[in-house]
Amino acid sequence: MGAEFLVICGLSGAGGSRAASDLEDLGWFVIDNVPPALVPTVGELAAAPGSGFERVALVLRLGTAAIADIRDAIAALRATADVVRILFLDASTDVLIRRYEDTRRRHPFASEGVSVGQAIERERALLEPIKGDADVVVDTGSLNVHALGERMRALFGGGDQSDLRVNVVSFGYKHGLPLDVDLVLDCRFLPNPHWVDELRPLSGLDEPVREHVLAQPDAQAFLRHLDGLFATVVPAYVREGRTYLSIALGCTGGRHRSVAMGEAVGELLRRHGHDPVVTHRDIHR
Repeated sequence: MGAEFLVICGLSGAGGSRAASDLEDLGWFVIDNVPPALVPTVGELAAAPGSGFERVALVLRLGTAAIADIRDAIAALRATADVVRILFLDASTDVLIRRYEDTRRRHPFASEGVSVGQAIERERALLEPIKGDADVVVDTGSLNVHALGERMRALFGGGDQSDLRVNVVSFGYKHGLPLDVDLVLDCRFLPNPHWVDELRPLSGLDEPVREHVLAQPDAQAFLRHLDGLFATVVPAYVREGRTYLSIALGCTGGRHRSVAMGEAVGELLRRHGHDPVVTHRDIHR
């Protein structure tokens, strides 16, 4: 089998350089800001017998290339390489504006009379086709440097890349839906431990809250239905060639119900032969 390629695209300021550094630490050969016209040549060189390149990450930036050129480069790479995946880095406009204000850098699409917010939205619209083609979308808005590194390690740190990699994340609806998930499951139908005085200071990782949530008949029925759903859809994802699956579970604040249910869903998936990464986005809010 030849080299494995990962194409990194996304919004300016969403963390492309940081993700590239993390991948380099994980043993990937990384080329940042590669011109799209050179991508097929890089692919041929890396895929050649004896090249020594097993995993190659290419960062393509819209600010220095046209969207059509980027899509053509990806198509050309896929026509010659065995494994090509796309990682798309996203973040909300508010988060990106704050990042540009903090760094005082100029957005590549900003110009006289165009605000940073307008520039971001213009770039977002142009990149929508690539986001739609992406194998995995990562919302970096709530990830600090260390959390992004952990996410890169979980997704691309090794193992058999033909396996389905599953990410389970809990969140609070009042903090906004995650941008980078495939399935969203709403846990707000369950009684809220927030209204139980002795449980309020705890989280869904604490045994009293876990027992309170999972002991509910509706929670048990929900998990039984999910068990059957996963038995059907997860193998179907694999047959369709999907290599990443992200599942989000939400409750009001993201501290109790969704956390306990997220851990339970992780256990379900392990029984189906997967090794999910379970994270809790809003547990400390």
